Amino acid sequence: MSNSSWHPQSWRQFKALQQPEWPDLRALEEVYAHLSRYPPLVFAGEVRDLKAHLGEVARGDAFLLQGGDCVESFSDFTANAIRDKLKVLLQMAVILTHGLSKPVIKVGRIAGQFAKPRSSPMEVQDGVSLPSFRGESVNDPFFSEDARIPDPRRLERAYFQSASTINLLRAFTNGGFADLRQLHHWNQDFVAQSPQGQRYALLADQLGETLRFMKAIGIDGGQHGSVLHEVEYFTSHEALILEYESALTRCDSLTGDFYDCSAHMLWIGERTRQLDGAHVEFLRGVKNPIGVKIGPTVTVAGILGLCDRLNPDNEPGRLTLIGRFGHQRIGQALPPLLRGLAPEGRSIAWICDPMHGNTYEAPSRIKTRSMDHILSELKSFFSIHQAEGTVPGGVHFELTGDNVTECLGGSHEIREEHLTERYETTCDPRLNVAQSLDVAFLVAEILRGSV
Repeated sequence: MSNSSWHPQSWRQFKALQQPEWPDLRALEEVYAHLSRYPPLVFAGEVRDLKAHLGEVARGDAFLLQGGDCVESFSDFTANAIRDKLKVLLQMAVILTHGLSKPVIKVGRIAGQFAKPRSSPMEVQDGVSLPSFRGESVNDPFFSEDARIPDPRRLERAYFQSASTINLLRAFTNGGFADLRQLHHWNQDFVAQSPQGQRYALLADQLGETLRFMKAIGIDGGQHGSVLHEVEYFTSHEALILEYESALTRCDSLTGDFYDCSAHMLWIGERTRQLDGAHVEFLRGVKNPIGVKIGPTVTVAGILGLCDRLNPDNEPGRLTLIGRFGHQRIGQALPPLLRGLAPEGRSIAWICDPMHGNTYEAPSRIKTRSMDHILSELKSFFSIHQAEGTVPGGVHFELTGDNVTECLGGSHEIREEHLTERYETTCDPRLNVAQSLDVAFLVAEILRGSV
């Protein structure tokens, strides 16, 4: 299908997987009409800035750090929660920037990550079968018949919570909280005394000395002041619920192009990346940077098909491939892809998601992830790119600013018996702050060649 035939509703002519079975279609139409009239959550100029940065990532001139909640919650919506999610990403970015000596592009899984694909449409507990929880923009995590009914009015609530979240993030990133001179204030009490917290504090001391030297020689303010005082921070989520995404699509008055104004960057999941599917059809027509999650079953031909559909002009920064192979399969799956695509000259940012391919059920029947597996996949990702002479563009994590006990291992040595202490996720297990610093230091060391 040619680009001229695309419009924000053309996806409806294609098969859309992982969509809720809305029982009240009239209510869905009303919500769609409301969302179509609401202001955009992000702006086209910001989206173009991120695309330019991701072009630098694809060339190896910058590094992408993408992270945040597995799925956002309506109940966990406070200024402190948003601040702490931002804080851990800022800490990780400082570690990576110092270690890599290149810009780190910060993209949060936030302000829109309210929907999740599921492997099964139904969930069974104690012999009772109910529709699966699909994220709080669709239904409620509480296991009851009423809670699991998809309600389109939740899409509107997701919009307003996203708007409030973005407003607060703008205040934090432009109002002084993200100032590099506040490095020590980002270290949270519950992690400050850990090995990685102390290591971060030492790094903050070193950078503080550098900043004081800069001030002494007169480069603390003026044109350099905004670099120290403000930070670029972008939002992203999986573009899963197509009614929501198409309702927030706007035509840019400057260029005449369409942008999905629900986030700066959208991605297509492993379960919805079919070339003839509705998600690929919708996202091919908007000008946002697009990510695609790929797993061990993807082929070179499949990736080339995605490139042709989503980035036919081979525009730098347009297409990011987020690999979620698993620590046991990345060694067999990734090298043939890199070798097969190398002669094609496609502009692709290659990102490692070491979370989704490494989920398993502990003997206690709690879903978890092991830091050993996560770190193993990260090491393999970078070593494979080094061996193939290709660019490892960045990392993608599910993490939180809270001191949760959801993933095993790390410098705080979370063991299986600790999982029930603070297992708070409504979907997939997330890294806590100490574990997030663990992976940031490891990545910095790998790319410096010390591991």
